[in-house]
Amino acid sequence: MQLRGGALNSLGMLRSAVLATASAWVLVPQASLAQSSTQSGAQNLPSVTVTAPEARRRAPVSTVRSAPRRSMQAVNRSKPQPQRNVGFVETPRGPVRGYVAGRSSSGTKTDTPIMETPQSVSVISAEQIRDQKANKLDEVLRYTAGVRAGTFGADTRNDWWLIRGFKSDDVGLFLDGMQLFYTSYASWKLQTPNMERVEVLRGPSAVLYGGSSPSGIVNVISKLPPAEPIRYVETGVNNFGNAYVGFDVGGPVATQAQNGKLFYRVVGQVQNGPTQVNFTPDNNYFIAPSVTWKPDADTTFTVLASASRQETRGINFLPYVGTVTNASFGKIPTSFFAGDPSVDKFTREQEMLGYQFERNLTDDLTFRQNARFAHVDVTYRGYVGNDYGNQATATLNRYNWYAKNTANQGDLDNQLEYRFDTGPVKHTMLFGVDLKGYQIDDYQAFGFGVSSINIFNPVYGQAETPLPTTPFRNFQITQKQAGTYIQDQMKLGNFTLVLSGRNDWVATTQDARDTGATVSSRDDSRFSGRAGLIYNFDNGIAPYVSYSTSYNPIIGLNAQNQLFLPETGKQAEIGVKIAPKGFDGYFTVSAFDLVRQNVATTLPGSVPVLQNQTGEVTSRGIELEAVANATKELKLIGAFTAYHLFNSKDLDPSLVGKTPTNTPELLVSGWADYTFRDGPLEGFGFGGGVRYIGSSWADTANTLEVPAVVLGDLALHYEWQNWRTALNVINLTDKIYVASCASATSCFYGDRRRVTASVSYKW
Repeated sequence: MQLRGGALNSLGMLRSAVLATASAWVLVPQASLAQSSTQSGAQNLPSVTVTAPEARRRAPVSTVRSAPRRSMQAVNRSKPQPQRNVGFVETPRGPVRGYVAGRSSSGTKTDTPIMETPQSVSVISAEQIRDQKANKLDEVLRYTAGVRAGTFGADTRNDWWLIRGFKSDDVGLFLDGMQLFYTSYASWKLQTPNMERVEVLRGPSAVLYGGSSPSGIVNVISKLPPAEPIRYVETGVNNFGNAYVGFDVGGPVATQAQNGKLFYRVVGQVQNGPTQVNFTPDNNYFIAPSVTWKPDADTTFTVLASASRQETRGINFLPYVGTVTNASFGKIPTSFFAGDPSVDKFTREQEMLGYQFERNLTDDLTFRQNARFAHVDVTYRGYVGNDYGNQATATLNRYNWYAKNTANQGDLDNQLEYRFDTGPVKHTMLFGVDLKGYQIDDYQAFGFGVSSINIFNPVYGQAETPLPTTPFRNFQITQKQAGTYIQDQMKLGNFTLVLSGRNDWVATTQDARDTGATVSSRDDSRFSGRAGLIYNFDNGIAPYVSYSTSYNPIIGLNAQNQLFLPETGKQAEIGVKIAPKGFDGYFTVSAFDLVRQNVATTLPGSVPVLQNQTGEVTSRGIELEAVANATKELKLIGAFTAYHLFNSKDLDPSLVGKTPTNTPELLVSGWADYTFRDGPLEGFGFGGGVRYIGSSWADTANTLEVPAVVLGDLALHYEWQNWRTALNVINLTDKIYVASCASATSCFYGDRRRVTASVSYKW
């Protein structure tokens, strides 16, 4: 299948999507008008009580639509039905009560209970994000099983994480079920105030999502327009002087006598100020408006937009000696800035526009279409540390660096969900066709000749060292992908069997930016599959087993400026999920064997940092996770991850059996939050957590060890009427530690103690 020639042009994709949506509206008779189902979003900080959604109104016999042709038992099975005397009904795109989610759509793209999903799934709620005061997406993931968050420490530019030992922030980031892929420096930045929930799906997910990380994905669910009014403002400041003010407003718009057909929401925040590293601000500005239109109980159309800008500077690349171990002069201060404030800058401008459309065509058939166009423009300029010039005099060498990356991405996902029975077997069948288009202008230049800098007496503001006139990368890379998938969730008694299959067709082209000439190209096609089985005992115990394959057509260039080969992967997983009756929480245990092929790894000693595909890496391990609303006052989280990560094949035989750099193999964490609900301390609460991050390696030969570290976090909060005040502390003991090292000359300090005081008001 040939995909060149603009067949998947991003703008064309969205234009086709709009036409397809309009066609669905025209061809399918509309039901009688009704109040919309509540799909209220929770506040980032305060929880929101969501009323039960109104039942879908049935058209009378005399109307155009015929009466339902199936039994009420089948109706109740096909879709979650309202519980009229219950104050909260969870939806997979809505808020979570406390810390415990019961449903998710990330594992199946359908509304499926987590206890019936034969794969490891974690859900982080907006309430947990609030309690822990996560400032970045990787901070949201700190207490999640199987995830090493903040790989590169106190980096203000990007969010970094590993899933099951593999880097997943580049191909494993999804927003509302659609990928936000990045390569080179054209990374995306999502804002925590606009996160309703964050779902982590561990293991290969290519069968539903196309090219993605074989280790798993992080799917951020945006806040949607609520059925009930929201009025919320918040401000805060931390001990470094970084301050912010944010807002969240929304609710129904009375367009007709019957209120509730049109809903809106606007979330925004301004953040400005310094960080723990000198001359490195963390300035963020974003706004995210959204509108939902529900002309009837069967139809929902939501438009989501966002725009953001970030201003900061680059991260320090520091040597192993002087950070992990003492140099002749001791340790490099964590506040040291290796660049030059008159030269260094990192800016990101990012815009997104998309929609979510859902239409119940019949009682058994639902059509969904999701689309988004995203644009990002990143400029990175600076002097980068490059080992010692003279360790005795604490002098650091530097090289000159510039990157200008502009990327556009278009996604279109069409889904048709069909619910039916074959005898005693209940089916939820999903048919899907998705299109992806991605293009990046990648311009990078580097050179030497930059004056060295003294660590303890840095001199800034000297004449700027010019960059070489010839860049080492000057390409435009385009990738177009079409995929079709099918999935059947078969339920027989307490058994649930999930079978999925997908085929992708991908075309990748590398063009010279200055001439437009095609440098290289490749066409790929690959099948991905998944099979999973889970059995739900009546006592709440649910063992499961699954096997899945993965395919990921990487966009990017190796050290020789050649297109990367597609990654492949496979995983076997067994586990058990436990949700005791009468207990608001669950426990999961999973063991997995994951193999990732054509893995891109950092080329040792490369300046600048380059990558090659070196063969095969295997990850075998076990994960334990516990999440509970133990009482109305107490919420708990616990996670344990242990795995063995090693090169199972490599071009260098000496590296077989070795563990890749910056990858700890043991992670343990626990968090608790308690709030007094009555008595003299009513409204007061406190929380805290402990994180253990195991040791890792700073070199491919596994001779330079980065020590393990134990970190503590603290939260104090008080709620009175519509006010909430909070004091959050990360790294309570102000432990100085190295988060990881990519090599012996590329080590990164972790976050120092950060104390954030905040106050919010809702009405």
